[in-house]
Amino acid sequence: MAAATSHNVIVSAQSHRWNSKNSRLDRRTANVRLVSVGSCCSGNRKLGLVCASGSQSSVIDPVHLPSNGKGDHSPKKSSESSLILIRHGESMWNEKNLFTGCVDVPLTPKGVDEAIEAGKRICNIPIDVIFTSAMIRSQMTAMLAMMQHRRKKVPIITHKESEQAQSWSKIYSEDTKEQSIPVITAWQLNERMYGELQGLNKQETADRFGKEQVHEWRRSYDTPPPNGESLEMCADRAVSYFKDQVVPHLTAGKHVMVAAHANSLRSIIMHLDKLTSQEVISLELSTGIPMLYIFKEGEFIRRGSPVGPSEASVYAYTRNLATYRDTLDSMVQ
Repeated sequence: MAAATSHNVIVSAQSHRWNSKNSRLDRRTANVRLVSVGSCCSGNRKLGLVCASGSQSSVIDPVHLPSNGKGDHSPKKSSESSLILIRHGESMWNEKNLFTGCVDVPLTPKGVDEAIEAGKRICNIPIDVIFTSAMIRSQMTAMLAMMQHRRKKVPIITHKESEQAQSWSKIYSEDTKEQSIPVITAWQLNERMYGELQGLNKQETADRFGKEQVHEWRRSYDTPPPNGESLEMCADRAVSYFKDQVVPHLTAGKHVMVAAHANSLRSIIMHLDKLTSQEVISLELSTGIPMLYIFKEGEFIRRGSPVGPSEASVYAYTRNLATYRDTLDSMVQ
């Protein structure tokens, strides 16, 4: 992979638009610094850094929610909500180069460090509710990240699988509720199920079946591995859940974090950024790197995804986010 390159851009205050053909951003906004990772010739791209300069902030292509029946929600005109997407930190099977899919394995020490670093980068961004997959690696990432948040609220996994589970986990103090953040787990946000490839070494599988066949299983949009899910099948469940369960919280003015997996998040980003099936298969998401969107007046506006900046929480803040950060500053003085 090519080394990360940075570009300083100073232009008039308009908007950025992603150019998928050559992995760059057309220049159209205020002072920002961009980091692009990967080769434009490789067919892969990683989402890069977008930082605000001074009081200015960058705005990236707004994305309208589609109107398709009950998945569509009418937003509150005055509200502005934050959406943070985080791929879990490195898992023990990532480290071993094994196909993981829906096998439930924990993070490595490196993955723990990535989750903690992710938390530092979002420590000034409000979070009211957290969604994770049913997998321990995404739940560990969410919990470790929230431990770094300056608001010091406690993430608590909600249990609604039965009346008894709800009753036994009830909180009876309103003050304690105010200092807690509900964590909602959902299998629909799980990683793509890799079928008979799960647990196999990726290199050994390529040697056995051929690189082209394995590449098609891993990177095509609609070809599943043996007895597994294609990216299209994963997208069907992940995006439907996102529209039905996550968007209503954003519409109500809540700030949301989603900690999930490469393919479930890739599917959601495909929906938010209106990527084609060809564009999404070349989209790479690094472990433990948060991505920020603003939801306002029915639009999702991408505000950045840091790839290794030296300063934590380097995002294109909106005025509301800057005010929230200032409030946190005043609380610790």
